[in-house]
Amino acid sequence: MRAVRLHEHGDADVLGVDEIDRPEPGDDELLLEVAAAGVNPVDTYFRDGSYEPVGLPFTPGVDVSGVVADVGSEVEDFEPGDRVYGTGIGNATEQGASAEYATIPTDRVVHLPDGADLVKAGGAGVAAVTAWRALIDHADLQPAEYCLVHGGSGGVGHAAVQIANAVSARVITTASEEYHEDLEALGAETVLDYGRDDLADAVLEASDGGVDVILDHRLDDYLQFDADVAATGARVVGIGENSPDPAFTNDGAARSKDVSYQFMSMFNTPDLRVALRGVAHLMDVGALSIEVARRYDLEEVADAQRDVMNDSFLGKLVLEP
Repeated sequence: MRAVRLHEHGDADVLGVDEIDRPEPGDDELLLEVAAAGVNPVDTYFRDGSYEPVGLPFTPGVDVSGVVADVGSEVEDFEPGDRVYGTGIGNATEQGASAEYATIPTDRVVHLPDGADLVKAGGAGVAAVTAWRALIDHADLQPAEYCLVHGGSGGVGHAAVQIANAVSARVITTASEEYHEDLEALGAETVLDYGRDDLADAVLEASDGGVDVILDHRLDDYLQFDADVAATGARVVGIGENSPDPAFTNDGAARSKDVSYQFMSMFNTPDLRVALRGVAHLMDVGALSIEVARRYDLEEVADAQRDVMNDSFLGKLVLEP
């Protein structure tokens, strides 16, 4: 089979496509014929050596969707021909999904309902599970609450807008102007240009004086901002930053309103299948659609990894073997 491989760490040019033997599933694994593999920033960290992969040569790709080709000896709930999607491979313990076939443990994959698009599901894993975990598990977002999603056009952001809308929250998000109409169509009640000088005032006006839940992907830029626009008892969930030293300039803004902060990583999810099933249901009923901005062949993987870090787009990038 054809598989993306890196034999040494480096920039995107170290990625190539090799002909290798098709893997065999372990006792508790599925072998998938890959329909799509999402392209995520975390894939580039394993490529450049910031994170240590399972070993070299290495196939990246945390997210996957496909059709079951074979099952391990202890697998009971899946059979060949099942449509599935999952996440959490392509890391320090497993090879990834950027190949014609991939294996995945059964605790990281679920059945995909007929109403969900197989290729779009390939880009769902990290983005949609992170959004679900942040808003549903950590923030306990409730109907009619105001929810601010920073960076609504991104992979996590555009999934979060739809998940918040699905629970009947009132969604405020930020994005470049070119994505405003798209995000309104995905369920955002208010879309604001993140570069405007009066952004905090605009958020406060749109939320009747304060936001109940905030999903923050750039804590180094917005940690203080979040406290300033929060309602009393607000919950802020932080999923990332560009600089590892976010700080308050006035923590009294948070203390005076009893704001709680939760920092999280999707990879700490106790059972990925819970969120994967929830996301699958939303995709099945049309409440969540992973917007695929671009599709790449395996041979274009270097371009895909450069683009995911450098380009602006709505939604996700995927590889299609």
